[in-house]
Amino acid sequence: MYSSSALKQYQQVNTTSQVSDASPHRLIQMLMEGGLTRIAQARGALTRGQLSLKGELIGKSIAIVGGLRESLNFQQGGDVAANLDRLYEYMISRLVEANVKNAEAPLLEVADLLRNVKEGWDAIAPAA
Repeated sequence: MYSSSALKQYQQVNTTSQVSDASPHRLIQMLMEGGLTRIAQARGALTRGQLSLKGELIGKSIAIVGGLRESLNFQQGGDVAANLDRLYEYMISRLVEANVKNAEAPLLEVADLLRNVKEGWDAIAPAA
C-alpha cells in the first residue's frame, strides 16, 4: 500500500515538473495524451463494470477536451480554430453520451478523433 502511494506521489511530482518546463506546444500534446489515456481507462472501467470509475474518468476526459477547447486562439487560428472548436464540442457531447448510456462506441469515436487531431498537432514544429 505504501509503495503505491509513493509511486503516485512520484508521478504527480514528475508530471508537475514536466508541465512547468513544457512549451505551449508540448502542453497541448500533454493534454491530448492525457485525454487519450483517460478515454482508454474509461473503456477498461466500462468493460469491467466499474461504472463509478468509468464516470470519473469520462469526466476527466471531458475536462481535458474542454481545456483544449479553451486554449484555442480564434484570432490567430481563424477557420482552423473555429473547426476545432466545433469538433471539441462534438467530442464532449459524445463523451457525455458514452457516460449516460454506458456505451463504448462513442469512446472509440472520440479516441479516434482526438488521435487524428494529435497526429496533426505533433506534425507542427514547436517553433511554428
